[in-house]
Amino acid sequence: MFINTVIISTLISISSMSWFTAWIGLEINLLSLMPLMKSFKNKYSSEATIKYFIVQAMASAILLFSILIFNNSKILDIYPFSTPSSIILCSALLLKLGASPFHFWFPEVLSGLNWEMVIILLTWQKIAPMILLSYMTNLSSKFLSIIIILSSIFSGLQGLNQICMRKILAYSSINHMGWMISAIFSSMSIWTYYFLSYCIINLNFIIMMNSNKIFYFNQLGKLFSFNKKFKFMFMTNLLSLSGLPPFLGFYPKWITVNFMIKNNHYTMIIMLIILTLLSLYYYLRITMTSFIFNYTESLIYMKPYKFYYTYMFINFIALTSLIFCTMLLNNT
Repeated sequence: MFINTVIISTLISISSMSWFTAWIGLEINLLSLMPLMKSFKNKYSSEATIKYFIVQAMASAILLFSILIFNNSKILDIYPFSTPSSIILCSALLLKLGASPFHFWFPEVLSGLNWEMVIILLTWQKIAPMILLSYMTNLSSKFLSIIIILSSIFSGLQGLNQICMRKILAYSSINHMGWMISAIFSSMSIWTYYFLSYCIINLNFIIMMNSNKIFYFNQLGKLFSFNKKFKFMFMTNLLSLSGLPPFLGFYPKWITVNFMIKNNHYTMIIMLIILTLLSLYYYLRITMTSFIFNYTESLIYMKPYKFYYTYMFINFIALTSLIFCTMLLNNT
């Protein structure tokens, strides 16, 4: 029931023709998600649910305030708004997304949730705020440019010393949000492809983590010692998430860079590429450290995947899609 309401509320927000209706959809989404967050028997889930509710309620209040104070809720077009009003709206949506510098709550909330809720917060919950944010890219381009740079800086620096896998994915998400906002500057179709690729990679990664009950970095080495297939799939998905070629995660960044160059955003794209090296470092650190250390014993129980062949097919798509996408790009 609640998951259906979460889906419907997101569709209400992205298809609404007024800011007020979009706000209602976001509120229904929040109230529907909280029972799902609390339903897991996890002692940290209550704390994470309360934190999530407080932050989202604060963002909703700011969003409603910006709608009412400028008295422009009858149409969705942002251009009649002045620049200060669009910045307030952007800030509210960025707070809902957990983008930097409004990311203070995001890693802490994710660290208290189970993997099933982590994938929802990393993927589905970003759709409505991102699409609403796309209506304001022209008016708030300078403000969003600062957000893009800050997201790359903070995600790289704060993710360096993390050992909790859920926090690592949270900072990875903040870094990818900078790239996704950059993709919105170019085209919504580019953002759509980037977001779908990001969802596929995260789904692969989280299925592995959830199936083997892995939550911390030091659990990986013990698991790798007797499961070579898992080791290979983990490495490829993590490197794909980092955006290294020839994996799936490289292609959306590639086309984002190409379109930003065509739009003369040279400074931003150079800074994005340089700052992405910070996050690339902790991706490689996890991969290399887990492969270097060998463990002769392990107490981790290897549970077989329930949908093994479906999962292998998704991994095949993630590994080979770059080849097909490159061929498609060359033919267009």
